[in-house]
Amino acid sequence: MTLADIPRLAVNGSLFAPTTLERAIDTLGFVQADPIRAPARAQDLILRPRVDGYRAGDLEWRYSELPVEEDVFINYGFVTRSLQALMHPRTVASLRPTARNKRAQAVLAFVRERGAVHPRDVDAHFSHGTVTNYWGGSSSATTHLLEAMHYKGLLRVMRRERGVRIYAAHEHGLVPAGSAARQERIDTMVDLVVRKYAPLPAASLSHLVSRLRYAVPQWRGELTSALQRARRRLSDTRIEGVEWYWPDHEPVSSNRPPDIVRLLAPFDPLVWDRRRFELLWGWPYRFEAYTPVSKRRLGYYALPLLWRDRVVGWANVSVKARKLEAVFGYVDSPPRDRAFKRELEAEIERMRLFLTIRR
Repeated sequence: MTLADIPRLAVNGSLFAPTTLERAIDTLGFVQADPIRAPARAQDLILRPRVDGYRAGDLEWRYSELPVEEDVFINYGFVTRSLQALMHPRTVASLRPTARNKRAQAVLAFVRERGAVHPRDVDAHFSHGTVTNYWGGSSSATTHLLEAMHYKGLLRVMRRERGVRIYAAHEHGLVPAGSAARQERIDTMVDLVVRKYAPLPAASLSHLVSRLRYAVPQWRGELTSALQRARRRLSDTRIEGVEWYWPDHEPVSSNRPPDIVRLLAPFDPLVWDRRRFELLWGWPYRFEAYTPVSKRRLGYYALPLLWRDRVVGWANVSVKARKLEAVFGYVDSPPRDRAFKRELEAEIERMRLFLTIRR
């Protein structure tokens, strides 16, 4: 295997043939979410090339009928119920009688009585006031408490109304006793992460396993040994001084991908790991939505531009007056072959359909 094979393995393994929404989520296991729409939310942009006929918003519209839950894995997003079952309960069996937990117990009783609640209904009933949020601003204490209860597994998101989470009470099964069962759960999560982001350089494997502390904070002390077990069971090779890992006995084609242009989400599995991105394609991609305008190089929400097995540039896509506008940038220069121009136009048309924009 050579360094030229690695991008092909990554693209062929990640961009599987478009399928149904449920099967795509089941294959991915986890779909990262982000609220920015430029031109659509991250979860929609991630699913677009992997789901046949997908339209922006389909996941939210069909959420209640799918075996999927909003939860935290290595980031916040959508997980299969089988994956969520591996992560919970997050040490919530005994709530110590602190003031915060007394409020949580009261809110939980209120939610159980109502069946489903909007945060404003909880706030109107309890009037918890405000708290300082992560960014230093002021947020509703009720919203903050509901999010904490959701993370602990006491609540689940039933659906969303205009982007706002509607909560219901949630019950989880008991964790099987014994360290062997616990290790099996952790190893299954590690294998899912590797399968989703493979092939992985050694440093990225370590980073991803460490991020499972958000999925299973109750077992964060066991992640170092989980990483050691993963290194022993995964396939690996050293290329130009970098150790690469991928699932053992999992055949992935190293043939050149077809002549297709894809605009990828900033959090797409092919893009998310910036370290791997630079090793694969030789240039640094940066997500600049929170970068001051004067310091941006790529743009507010640059979508990496994949041609065959190479990310050759990026695009900033927007919708103005019901028209799709795309501004492209290239690492070097646009590919000169006619196939690229034809396929780029086809991808723009797919984006229009995804955003339901008529010509």
